[in-house]
Amino acid sequence: MPNKRTRRELLRDGALIATGVAVAGTARAAAQEAPAGGRKVRVALLSMAHVHAAGYAQELARDRERAQITCVWDDDPDRGRPFAERYRVPFTQNLEEALSRDDVDAVCINAETSKHHDIMLAAATRKKHIFTEKALTITTKDADEVVRAVRSAGIKFMISLPSRTDPEVLFCKQVLDRGAIGQVTLMRARIAHSAALDGWFQGGSAWFGNQKLAGGGALFDLGCHTVDVMRWFLGQPARVMAIVDNVSGRYPIDDNSAAVVEFKNKALGMLDVSWVHRDGPNMWEIYGTEGYILRGAPGQGLQFHSTKPASELAGLDPANLPPRLPSPMSQWLSAILRDEPTTITVEDGRNLTQMLEAIYTSSRSNKAVLF
Repeated sequence: MPNKRTRRELLRDGALIATGVAVAGTARAAAQEAPAGGRKVRVALLSMAHVHAAGYAQELARDRERAQITCVWDDDPDRGRPFAERYRVPFTQNLEEALSRDDVDAVCINAETSKHHDIMLAAATRKKHIFTEKALTITTKDADEVVRAVRSAGIKFMISLPSRTDPEVLFCKQVLDRGAIGQVTLMRARIAHSAALDGWFQGGSAWFGNQKLAGGGALFDLGCHTVDVMRWFLGQPARVMAIVDNVSGRYPIDDNSAAVVEFKNKALGMLDVSWVHRDGPNMWEIYGTEGYILRGAPGQGLQFHSTKPASELAGLDPANLPPRLPSPMSQWLSAILRDEPTTITVEDGRNLTQMLEAIYTSSRSNKAVLF
């Protein structure tokens, strides 16, 4: 993967997930066979605030066999109405009106993060299946309420964490689950781009720099990907110490941070998240008592080394990666139409929010935060 990418690519996908979305390919692959009876999931787009909103709408529109956009809601008509016109569906500023429509089975939420909680509770009350942009919520308390509402309603839920569908990420997970590098002692992960340096967030995306609306800056937005994967790889956290800071002064929100997390299995996680980085690798290093994994080093592919006997490493070859999983959106549609399992759950979203909230709390208090 090249070290340099365009501003448009980085803003669209986030530095880590440029290889993880695979929107068109996974949607087409999953849609090759229409559901029995030709049933489609009828989806309301709830807000177009997020920079990924247009991409999700395009994915739904392309998956004609399984999905149909039926209306657009946005509390900002200048932002939402053009999308309703593009897809030739009704537009409304009334959320209750959108959720009460007979032709809405499910919702795709791309509102400012501070609004997620209330929108999701309203959708769950109406038993609408939910797809949401990350992060789930700003606080763990709100996240727990969303989990309860989703489970009580019996709806299908998906949070967009596409790194979990990436072949290299899946390979790393296999290596760790099989104990192929022994006991994991340290994972170091960096994810960064130049959003603050280059003033990416303007106009409709200006809210990314607003603490009240976004919940946090670089760590809360871009950092979701590495925080989630680290939690998925290493298990339950025990405590965290962090510094979350602002370097550029461009936005009144964090743009540079570092955290050290101790997990209950005694592994340490080191997180480095930034909006003040124009060039250089976004790397992962995972070390264990019997080997290591290195991802993202310039000019090098995924590296895996283990001191274990070859007989214990059968099938673990970085030159033969697992297949990419369907995108989060595609998995969500399959869950609704065919009751297929998803690889990402509402609890995963809750656990991500818990980690993020603890990191910010540690920085504000200058103390370790226990989980």
